[in-house]
Amino acid sequence: MIIEQFKALLQEKGISLTEHQLEQFATYFKTLVEWNEKMNLTAITDQADVYLKHFYDSITASFYFDFTKPFHLCDVGAGAGFPSIPLKIVYPHITVTIVDSLNKRISFLNHLADELKLENVHFIHDRAETFGVNPNHRESYDVVTARAVARMSVLSELCLPLVKVGGYFIAMKAAHAKDELEMGQKAIVTLGGKMEKMFTFTLPIEESERNILVIKKEKQTPKKYPRKPGTPGKTPIE
Repeated sequence: MIIEQFKALLQEKGISLTEHQLEQFATYFKTLVEWNEKMNLTAITDQADVYLKHFYDSITASFYFDFTKPFHLCDVGAGAGFPSIPLKIVYPHITVTIVDSLNKRISFLNHLADELKLENVHFIHDRAETFGVNPNHRESYDVVTARAVARMSVLSELCLPLVKVGGYFIAMKAAHAKDELEMGQKAIVTLGGKMEKMFTFTLPIEESERNILVIKKEKQTPKKYPRKPGTPGKTPIE
C-alpha cells in the first residue's frame, strides 16, 4: 500500500485526510522505523506494510463505530500506538489514554506524541490488571480498545473493568474471532458486557480476514475483577 492508495482507500470510506494528517502519518512511519532499530516495536517495517497493516488496519475501527463525536478512549497494550494513535490522527477531537506494561514503549509514545504535536494524549506505564482496579481509571472510559493483545476471555477481563456503564469495548481481531467469542462469552457477561455486533471484513490488497467486536458495558464489573497480574491469562473466566 503506497500513500496515495492509503489516502484513496480511506476516501472511499468517507475519510478525507488533510496534508497535515498525511504528514503526521509520514512522521509516524519515520519515527517508528528509527526507534525500531534500537528496541523491538514491530516486526513490520516496510512502508507499504506499515501503512496497510498498522495505519489502515487501526483506522478500520471507525468504519464500524462512530468516532466523529468527542470521547475518552483507553487503549490497552497498544505497543507502538495501535490502534489509538492512527485513530487520534484522523479524529483529533478524541482524548486518548494508552496503558502499556513496558516502559520503553511508553518512552517511544511520549517522543512520538511530541513529534506529531498531539494534544490530549496520556501514556501510563502499568499492567492492565492493576490499572483496572485503580479508582482513578476504573469504569471511567467511554471506549476501550485492544488490538490482538490476548484471546477474548482474557482480554475482556483486562478491558471491560475500564469501560464506564453505557460505554463500549472494541476488540480488533484477525481470524478465528468467532471461536474466541464463543469461548469468551461467559467472561463478557460476568464482567458486565453484552456482545452488540461483530463485523467481519478483509483487509484490502492482501485480503486477510479481520474482525471488529463491539461490546456494550451494561452493568458494573464485580469488584473482584480484574484479578491479580497474570491470573486472567493463566485461569481465564470460561
